[in-house]
Amino acid sequence: MSGKITIETVKTTSFDMKYFKFGEGKKTFVIIPGVAVQSVMGLAFAVEDAYRIFEKDYTAYLFDRRQDMPEGYSIADMARDTAKAIKTLGLNDVYLFGASQGGMIAMTIAIENSDLVRKLVVGSSAARVDAGIYKKAGEWVKLAKEGDATGLYLSFGKAVYPPETYSDYEEALKKVARTVKKEELESFITMTSALENFDITDKLDLIDCPVLLLGSEDDNVLGAEATREIAGHLGDKPGFEMHMYNGYGHAAYDTAPDYKERILKFFDA
Repeated sequence: MSGKITIETVKTTSFDMKYFKFGEGKKTFVIIPGVAVQSVMGLAFAVEDAYRIFEKDYTAYLFDRRQDMPEGYSIADMARDTAKAIKTLGLNDVYLFGASQGGMIAMTIAIENSDLVRKLVVGSSAARVDAGIYKKAGEWVKLAKEGDATGLYLSFGKAVYPPETYSDYEEALKKVARTVKKEELESFITMTSALENFDITDKLDLIDCPVLLLGSEDDNVLGAEATREIAGHLGDKPGFEMHMYNGYGHAAYDTAPDYKERILKFFDA
């Protein structure tokens, strides 16, 4: 981890939430990650490196989920708590990016806190999760409940990465799976279970900031149609942009080489 980055905790009246920040710019960039078996707090250096092009003009904050997530913790709850953490730090006029479940949280924040978000980028996400889409996530929950961290990591990796990338990562995934703790599996279950029956399609019209929507034709988790459904609600709004990748899988936000440049160009426009 870079010596410039420390994991910090924002303390609110009702919960604590870990985050880290990097960059020296005057503009505020907030990143909300998707579901992960283990917290991305342990990948702070890698995240900083991936988003290095933002550091001059932006100060970036990446927020974890709240600590001690209660049973039945919903995506609406995640959005409420993340917005509260952002405000507790005194941040405003934020450039917001959420990937996968992070995109669901980011859209919900934009719906309920229009004064907080200046621009919004949503990657590989969905406005609703029906039974068909949730089927894969339900399999992950089952593996986590069985304590099968290796099976979980491999199933997760196969779903989010294109085949050649998964092949490159397979042995590393097996290795890191051996470090997974019981409480991490419990947090994963809570986060992933929150996807079931998520639906904000009737509220998307309340998003009034410019939106960049990034999806993948070969998204094997939420599907390309989930991105197009969001576009069907937001496509006529001022400042809307959309791009569909192909060949980079659900995790295009990690695998597409120009992904961060697209976000930065949209923010700077």
